[in-house]
Amino acid sequence: MTEATTTRASLLIRLRDTRDADAWSQFVELYSPLIFGFARRCGMQDSDAADIVQDVMREVTHSIGKFEYNPQVGKFRSWLYKVAKRSIYRAHAKRLKQPVATGDSVTLRRLLDEEDTHDENQQFWDREYRCNLLQWASERIQGQFQAATWQAFWRTSVEQRSAQEVAQELGMTVGAVYVAKSRVTKRLAEKIKEVDDS
Repeated sequence: MTEATTTRASLLIRLRDTRDADAWSQFVELYSPLIFGFARRCGMQDSDAADIVQDVMREVTHSIGKFEYNPQVGKFRSWLYKVAKRSIYRAHAKRLKQPVATGDSVTLRRLLDEEDTHDENQQFWDREYRCNLLQWASERIQGQFQAATWQAFWRTSVEQRSAQEVAQELGMTVGAVYVAKSRVTKRLAEKIKEVDDS
């Protein structure tokens, strides 16, 4: 997957129909872990991070009907990042107004001072998105392959081990390891493309 990965336009269009349970289920599965992890990175407790996820999902539900997909303007994922960042900012600001000192002013200041385009949080957001997308797709296709085929793919692609080493461990030929890796990679790319243009 590349840095230019963008949310598939068809999924965004389907989200406009609030009754499309499959589209919303895919969206929540893809983006909830990303938003939750980002909120935790920004200093939120688990329960507060879960509230951030709900806030962002509410904002998406409210705004998606007006959302015009235009890849030249920017990525949907970047817009979602800004929505999450604003939600975290509001939560931190609300906590700072409370009389109990929470020590969150450093995190709040950091969120306010960072640029949206090339900051550390944006890089974290993009990296976590790609990881969550890979995990989501992997979980859905793993059962379509024999255990040895999946292991050959996983050990060579994800664990970055040599085909020779994996072939010996799995009792396969080196050629069979490469074929297995290729088959799973192709199917993984197809699954990812269902929800994301890459």
